Amino acid sequence: MKLITSWWSDRLGQEVNVVRWGEVGVPFLMFPTAGGDAEEIERFLVIDTVADYLAEGRIKVYSCDSVAGRVMLGREGPPEHRMRVLNEFQSFVGYEFVPWIRDDCNDPSIEVIAAGSSIGAFNALALLCRFPDAFSHALCMSGTYALERFLKHESGMEARITRDFYHASPLRYLPDLRGPVLDRLRERFVLLASGRGRAEDIDESWRMASLLGGKGVPNRVDDWGEAWHHDWPTWRNMLLRYLDELLPPR
Repeated sequence: MKLITSWWSDRLGQEVNVVRWGEVGVPFLMFPTAGGDAEEIERFLVIDTVADYLAEGRIKVYSCDSVAGRVMLGREGPPEHRMRVLNEFQSFVGYEFVPWIRDDCNDPSIEVIAAGSSIGAFNALALLCRFPDAFSHALCMSGTYALERFLKHESGMEARITRDFYHASPLRYLPDLRGPVLDRLRERFVLLASGRGRAEDIDESWRMASLLGGKGVPNRVDDWGEAWHHDWPTWRNMLLRYLDELLPPR
């Protein structure tokens, strides 16, 4: 069963589309790539790839529009605007979308698995780190974690990093993280998978893994080698490889 809905988010100042596939199972939130929408993963055959898991009631798949990704990729407005939207998008997911998922699952405390590719991997990681009470795992495929290159002014000058970006970027705030949020995060797991083929940069995954490991957050980097490129066939294969590892035993 596919459900499409939307609502107005005051945080983002716009209508946001969300989609759910499946009726029962572990909630699996898959973020689109930078320019994608809530139905991108269906068009690129991800839903077909996990059809057996949906049919067996093992997962319910959710997605939403890539609001912040589009703003960053399109370099919309000044850099300060992009940083604000990135921060507010994460707030939308944590304070609006996750409660909606929990209502849809009839379980106010159910934990969500986050996943995504490219900037979607950034979102999966960022949401797990920011809301470790809501997310149990993050599957980050071909991740892009350093977003500063999207934050230049039209003149080419580097933008001043604002508190919005600091709070939205794990690379920025994790070194300073202390207390209960970090304690909870240390009970979670991050899987960083990347190829080394066309347009891949596995060094981003290794840098992120080093930071996570330094804070005591369980994680693993899987190197898929040079035959795997920054593209949907890679991500569909990765998803099939890792679903059984991330889901509870049958």
